[in-house]
Amino acid sequence: MENDSNERGYEIGYGKPPCHTRFQKGRSGNPKGRRRGSKNQATLLMEALHEPVIISENGHRKKITKQQVIIKQIVNKAASGDHRSIQLLLANQIPAIEAQLESAPSKPTILDLLRIVDPILRAVPDTQASLAKEEKMIDQPLPIKPDAPPS
Repeated sequence: MENDSNERGYEIGYGKPPCHTRFQKGRSGNPKGRRRGSKNQATLLMEALHEPVIISENGHRKKITKQQVIIKQIVNKAASGDHRSIQLLLANQIPAIEAQLESAPSKPTILDLLRIVDPILRAVPDTQASLAKEEKMIDQPLPIKPDAPPS
């Protein structure tokens, strides 16, 4: 082993591979790796969401981004009482509400919470009525006719 190290001028071992197996100058260690300029999914998604589209709103043509179109559709569905859209809308608003609460100088009170949540709930006017209707349906027993023969 000592003869090898003396002949080559350096010691071969852990972390010291032979010269002929080391990366060659000017040649990449990952030749088939990611190409320059290739984009990840987050970048591609953001580019797609920021593409402009032309919509017709109140008889006027408008140029807005796809992201704005998606948000408008979710808000409109939530306003019409679609429960999934309401959940999605409120779930996306929670981080914004938490940020407002954290930026408050003192501990938030119930009134502070109501001031933050009230505009969101007002954007969905049928929410309380539809929830109350569902609660009534849950509380009612199922209609069973004891005299009816099983089918």
